[in-house]
Amino acid sequence: MDTQGDEGRLQLYEVAENGPGRTRWVVRCVGGAVRRGDRLDGGRLTVDRVDAYGRLDVDFVDAAHAARVLFSGPGVSGLRPSLVVGTAGPREYGFTGPHEIRRAVGWDHPGGPVIGTAADFAAWTAEQSAADLAEPFTYVVDARGRLRLAPRRSEHVACAGGGVVRAAGEITWAPDPAGGWSAVEVSNLSTGYAPDPECWPSVAAALEAAGLAHPGAFTHAVTFRRCPAPDCAQLNVVRDGLYACAACGATLPADWNAAE
Repeated sequence: MDTQGDEGRLQLYEVAENGPGRTRWVVRCVGGAVRRGDRLDGGRLTVDRVDAYGRLDVDFVDAAHAARVLFSGPGVSGLRPSLVVGTAGPREYGFTGPHEIRRAVGWDHPGGPVIGTAADFAAWTAEQSAADLAEPFTYVVDARGRLRLAPRRSEHVACAGGGVVRAAGEITWAPDPAGGWSAVEVSNLSTGYAPDPECWPSVAAALEAAGLAHPGAFTHAVTFRRCPAPDCAQLNVVRDGLYACAACGATLPADWNAAE
C-alpha cells in the first residue's frame, strides 16, 4: 500500500488524555496517511504515537480510518474538536456554527463557483450586477486552496459546499487602472468557521493564483476565541486586545480555540 502520495490530514473528534506539552486525541484520517514522527499544522505538532487498526503503536493511519494519536509541540494547546490538521500546507477549519445551518445546506451542496483563473473571475463578474459588485462578497478558500465566492447574504458553509476551509470571510472588489479587478478589502469575518488571522497566506495564495491583486494583509482582521467556561462556551470577537468573554467575563485563551 502506497501511503506516501497524498497529504495526510486528520480531523479531531475528542480529547482522550492531556498532559504537559502533550495530548492524545481520537481522530479520523480524512486524507492520505499520517505517520509516526510526522509534523502537522505547519510544524506546530509532532505525531509521537498512533494506535489504530486494533493495535498499539503502529506506523501510520490512512484515509477513512480512526485512531488515537499522541501529539506534542507548541500547537497542542490550540487543538479543538472539528479542527483538521495536515502534514503539509496550512491549518484547515471545520464548520463550528449552528447545526441547523449546516443541516439546511445539506451534504450535496456544490458550493460557490471556483475562481481559479482570471478568466473564471471575468466570467463571474459578468453575471453580477453593478450594485452587487459594490458590496462585499462572501468567500472561502477551500481545502484545495481555491477561492470560492458567493453573495454576501450566503452562509460560508454553503459557499464551501459544506466542507472544511483554509480561510473564510468577506471580500470587496474594485476595478483597477489596468481594466481588471482587485481585492481592496478582505476580512476573516466568518462566525461559521471562525478562522484565525493566521489564515491570510491561504487567501493571498488563492487570489494570486487567480491573477487578482490584493492589499497584502487583512484590511479587517478578526480574532475569534471561544469561552473556556463549560457553562458558557460563547464564541467571542476579541476587541481592543481584551481577552475576556463578553458573556461571563472569563479569561479567553491566547491560542485559537474557536471550534466547539
